[in-house]
Amino acid sequence: MADKPSKALVLYGDGLARFVHSSHTHLHSFASKASCGFLTLPNAPPSESNDERSVREFAVLLDACQAYLDMIGHTDELECQEKLVIPTLSDRFMGMKAALITNNSRLKSFGGKLGFTTMQLNELSGANDSLAGLSIDVLAFELLKLLGFQDGKMVDSSQYDLVFVHIADDVDYINSMVGSILQIAQPGSEVGSRLHVSVLMSYGCVSEADGSDLSVLISMDKKNSFLSKLIPRQSYTMKGENPRNDVRHHSPMLISQMQYAVTRKDMADKFSFKDFREHGCNLAIPADRFLYEVAFKLWKAPKYGA
Repeated sequence: MADKPSKALVLYGDGLARFVHSSHTHLHSFASKASCGFLTLPNAPPSESNDERSVREFAVLLDACQAYLDMIGHTDELECQEKLVIPTLSDRFMGMKAALITNNSRLKSFGGKLGFTTMQLNELSGANDSLAGLSIDVLAFELLKLLGFQDGKMVDSSQYDLVFVHIADDVDYINSMVGSILQIAQPGSEVGSRLHVSVLMSYGCVSEADGSDLSVLISMDKKNSFLSKLIPRQSYTMKGENPRNDVRHHSPMLISQMQYAVTRKDMADKFSFKDFREHGCNLAIPADRFLYEVAFKLWKAPKYGA
């Protein structure tokens, strides 16, 4: 735990985990310095569209599934705005100020209801809507500026405690962005010691057959047959003392988190399911616990996992 509250940057590749390649060296470099593992998700509803999945999984990350279900239960948008009361992030996390940067209009709408200040990527750099027109270095500078980092220093006040960047169509762009952030947040620097960075990648729309080689379950053939009955339920399948009724055991989100002198470094050296499973230190936790861990680093939650 740092001696001062951190600022958090979350880079989320929505549906991009399957496209990470050996050429994405910045992602692999980040994983080699970070604490790596999995975030498990609930099963998808039948006939869910990709846009619906994006918003639902975002809601899971924020432990706001009930708010999402309440929202989609209101077919009239005006009625939803008038009758639906959703606790904001500020209400839930000790005044947390958060920004959501995305080009997905549904995600912007839902994020706004949760208390995010929402904006598009091009609003930060003044480019057009295409990611190809956005300067990576300019965007990295502007993202850190939102968090109060300027010229390698932490200013007295900042607009936001948390900046969440959602990208759904360009893994190369996230790879380059991670490289720019790593270049700025060097070990020993004020940015490096105060910036908590999370890189998430999801698999998007998947079926059990698609994810047969992406299971986080303990394989039965790896268990000692004499001790198999003594192995407890894996913790990601529990919520407190009660079993979770809806857990998808395959195709989890991949997560790497890094803050110098705060997060652990494990033995993973590639941003991949295989490497995280074999060498990551965090194994699998439910995705709805993600924001609580980040809020703890920002001194916006009383304890880890609260």
